[in-house]
Amino acid sequence: MKCIILDKKMDYDGSQISSLWGYNTEGIKDDSIIAFRGKCDVKLDHMIDLEDKRDHESIYSEDMLHFIIEHFDSIDMKLIYARQRFFTAIVSEILTEHGITVKREGDDLFVNNKKLTISIASTSAVSQKIHFGINVVHDDYGNLEECGIKGNDLAVLVEEIGNRYVQEFEDIEKDLRKSRPLDVI
Repeated sequence: MKCIILDKKMDYDGSQISSLWGYNTEGIKDDSIIAFRGKCDVKLDHMIDLEDKRDHESIYSEDMLHFIIEHFDSIDMKLIYARQRFFTAIVSEILTEHGITVKREGDDLFVNNKKLTISIASTSAVSQKIHFGINVVHDDYGNLEECGIKGNDLAVLVEEIGNRYVQEFEDIEKDLRKSRPLDVI
């Protein structure tokens, strides 16, 4: 699994959750987590959450850290939702290590009772995908600047989150190779 941090600003419009986006934009053929910073403005035609789509909800933030995760080992919807929650827990853990008190409710994180993150997971014919966004600046919602994380601290945070996710999957792969199935003596 690879962690790629893009050094250019890029806005998230929902199209990045499509399968093989990492390959089409960055030439990445492996499982990956690609991080970048930019605005978020998801229009109804790119909305995956059918509840949000039915309610004509807008998904918008003037400045976010975005993480696009793609796994090619399965197209199981339940597994990608478990991975989404796992990623959310990792982000929560890292923010706590930075002195930020967060509350996790499913795949959402809150600071001071204000929503800090957005996330969606889905599958395609070839892969599983997750988008996870953290507000850097956003009126009316929780954001990293209000928590004291700005400037170079944002770059450090992105790297920590991406590398921790990759490290966890590398550790899982190592554990798989040292454990025997229950039916084997």
